[in-house]
Amino acid sequence: MGWLIPRLLGALLSVLLAGTLGRVIGGMFHWPVAGALAGAMVGAFAYSLIDALRGQRFMEWLRSQDGNPAPRDAGFWGEVGYRVERSMRALERQVINERIRLEQFLSAIEASPNGVMLLDENDQIVWCNSVGADHFGLDPQRDRMQAITNLVRAPIFVAYMQAGVFDEAVSFPGPGARGTVSVLVKAYGDGMKLILSQDITERERNDSMRRGFVANVSHEIRTPLTVLSGFIETMSSLQLTEVERRRVIELMAQQAQRMQLLVGDLLTLAQLEGSPRPGSDRWVSVRQLLMQVHASAEALSAGRHTLVFGSLSTADNANDSIAGADQELHSAIANLVNNAIRYTPAGGSVHVLWSIHSDGVGELEVRDTGIGIAKEHLPRLTERFYRVDGSRSRDTGGTGLGLSIVKHVAQRHGGELEITSEPGQGSSFKLLFPAARVRSAAKSTDPAEGDASAPASVDNRHVDIT
Repeated sequence: MGWLIPRLLGALLSVLLAGTLGRVIGGMFHWPVAGALAGAMVGAFAYSLIDALRGQRFMEWLRSQDGNPAPRDAGFWGEVGYRVERSMRALERQVINERIRLEQFLSAIEASPNGVMLLDENDQIVWCNSVGADHFGLDPQRDRMQAITNLVRAPIFVAYMQAGVFDEAVSFPGPGARGTVSVLVKAYGDGMKLILSQDITERERNDSMRRGFVANVSHEIRTPLTVLSGFIETMSSLQLTEVERRRVIELMAQQAQRMQLLVGDLLTLAQLEGSPRPGSDRWVSVRQLLMQVHASAEALSAGRHTLVFGSLSTADNANDSIAGADQELHSAIANLVNNAIRYTPAGGSVHVLWSIHSDGVGELEVRDTGIGIAKEHLPRLTERFYRVDGSRSRDTGGTGLGLSIVKHVAQRHGGELEITSEPGQGSSFKLLFPAARVRSAAKSTDPAEGDASAPASVDNRHVDIT
């Protein structure tokens, strides 16, 4: 009501002033009453006309929506314009804030590692993030407002959407070569649906590897146990000669040792996977590692092979060192050397060479003249229990875990394992260590001091332990 009284007073004042003026003018012609009435009417008309013009200007401002300020008129229309403008500005700020929050929300969903898709009541795509579009093979812009079942034709997914029962997720092969996609649908609002998708290809692969690993372990342990059980039954039920008895005991010992080696490798793998990476503050002498491996290699070879552990260029090269865990490094090198001996026929040779590249990368190569490996087997050699020839591997005493251990050790030291081989021409296994974990003898004379000086740029320097 605060605007009404000033408005009435303004109209009344206009009528009184105009009426008074009319009365004065009418008195000059001896018509004072008629002049007063005519003046009052003119005053009322003038006030209404001015008010209408102000109202018209205000309405034009409302219709224009050009962002200009409201007309700054006095009185009623000025007050209305000010209040409407203030309300519009507040609404604009609210809309901007809501738009920013919406954009932040959509950005968060877009950054999600899972796919998110919004469907309307007709199962048409309203919005989809890039991950969801990749899972379903869609274009987020082109395929908007398209029915999802018209674009994704996997029978399992179509039946899932048509059934309308979304208690559990459903999995199906993704479009093209995108692996396996898991989809879960959540209903919300008035017939709206939220589709959550996830690429489970890696998880399924890990589950398959885990199942295969358990099956392989069970098989590898069951075989020697079966042999041991058979020998025990034989010894308990049959009268054996002393020679036969010794032979049976020898075979039983071999099977027990095989199980012991298998359990040891399994424990080593478990320790490698469950422990933190070795630090870079403990330096291990390459010469000492090779000396330890050389002793065990000679025992395994028993004089049947030529073992060459490097060639000496300068005496200082013997003090090269690697930052890491000595037991892990010894295990990796020993596995490579033992494999080379096992798969190299008698009379062949095994070379173990250590060198530092010009960029500081350390390289330990184990090269043999053995039977070699076909190219199609090379990518899978580091898989657990993978054997090129299962029966031959068992005959040589391998567990099928050696190269897996080597690969884990290399990765834990920031390095990698490179394998090259040709059937009938031997194989080469290279352990490459990053320059940050290699210290050259030219930079240090005492590896035990823990000095982390930069490695030297020395090409093809070999260590002789003989």
